[in-house]
Amino acid sequence: MALTPQDIARIATLARLEMDAAHSARMLTQLNGFFDIVGQMNAVDTTGVEPLAHPTAVIDTVALRLRDDVASEPNQREANQQSAPAVERGLFLVPKVIE
Repeated sequence: MALTPQDIARIATLARLEMDAAHSARMLTQLNGFFDIVGQMNAVDTTGVEPLAHPTAVIDTVALRLRDDVASEPNQREANQQSAPAVERGLFLVPKVIE
C-alpha cells in the first residue's frame, strides 16, 4: 500500500496539521518506507509458528539478569519537602480537587 501526496494532505487535514510541501514530501517518503517494511514482514512465511504471549516465553529456562532491588540513594524526605507549601507527617498536602 503506497500513499500518495493527496493521502498525506488528507491525513494532515484530519489531524489538524499544517504542512508545507517539503514537510509533506518527507512525510510521504517516511510513511511509504514504513509500509515497505511492513510488507517485507508480511512476506515472511510464518506457517506453523505459534504466537508468543510474551517475548521471553521461549526462554523460560534462562534466568533473566535483574539487579538486586536495593536502595541506592539516602532518604532525603525532609530536604525534599522543605520547599513544599504544606506537609503533614511526611506527606505532601494538596488542595482537595474532588467534591
